[in-house]
Amino acid sequence: MRETFTKSMARNIYYGGAVFFFLILIGLTVDTVKRLPATDNRENLTDIVVLGKKVWEVNNCIGCHTLLGEGAYFAPELGNVYTRFGEDTENIKAFIKYRPVEGVEGRRSMPQFNLTEEELEAIAQFLKYVDGVKTARDWPPNIQG
Repeated sequence: MRETFTKSMARNIYYGGAVFFFLILIGLTVDTVKRLPATDNRENLTDIVVLGKKVWEVNNCIGCHTLLGEGAYFAPELGNVYTRFGEDTENIKAFIKYRPVEGVEGRRSMPQFNLTEEELEAIAQFLKYVDGVKTARDWPPNIQG
């Protein structure tokens, strides 16, 4: 004898599937929240790092740079700038501060933001903080593109 697929069977499959996938979502969320303290570098989150994040956002740095693989691909990845160029915040601050007003013809260049010393220190500390975030598969790669 042949069974027919009824509306109530379809509804039960729909609701059962929704509950099943909702439970999976909850399980993955709990797992992620449990793993975050081991990867997010929260022990180094200070007021100066928070100010650096604000400077990053106000100046729309992500409009050109990527940070841990997110953002525009117009300029270099900055999520591992300290790993690539050393732990000296003075070098990073000098690089940001002393950008030429006019770039080399035919090449893109970073604008001069005229940041204060406090903002320079903050953005340098923010980039140092981001470099300490432990990512899966050691992303981003430590190469200069």
